[in-house]
Amino acid sequence: MSDRAALLKGIRAWLVLFVVCLVLSGATAFPLVHELRWTEDLLRHLPTPDPLMDWIVRVRQGLDTADTDYPFLLYGTDWLAFAHLVIAVAFYGAYRDPVRNIWVVEFGMIACAGIIPLALICGPIRGIPFWWSVIDMSFGVFGVIPLYVVRGKIKRLEALTPGNARAVPAT
Repeated sequence: MSDRAALLKGIRAWLVLFVVCLVLSGATAFPLVHELRWTEDLLRHLPTPDPLMDWIVRVRQGLDTADTDYPFLLYGTDWLAFAHLVIAVAFYGAYRDPVRNIWVVEFGMIACAGIIPLALICGPIRGIPFWWSVIDMSFGVFGVIPLYVVRGKIKRLEALTPGNARAVPAT
């Protein structure tokens, strides 16, 4: 297998992993009420720290109330899920032609970085415990890792592409 083919295969594998995680993350935003009930039931059978259990119970109670009395509020999480799915579709361009569509990967990296200030600013405003904001921020930290790897591989692929005036070694 040529270097070019191996790089392309690696890029696509990392992108598939990232897209699968993005789709799963989005899809789990649809059934929040049921997920929180299942999570609470599961945690009651496991040794769970009190702050975590208290938080899960509080969130579940809030979702139950919203679902019963104000179901239209949960429409916001439906849009959150939809946004994850739409963003995942954008990565098809990078899968198909990574060099031309490297911007999609860089956009994803910027989005991952944006999770951190969002959690640090909006978390306290919404009364989210700091330790939960750290969990939220981890999505950006762990999400940027495969994208960083993919970007480096795309830069190497770009350098191997014949007739590419922009070909530079990856940094």
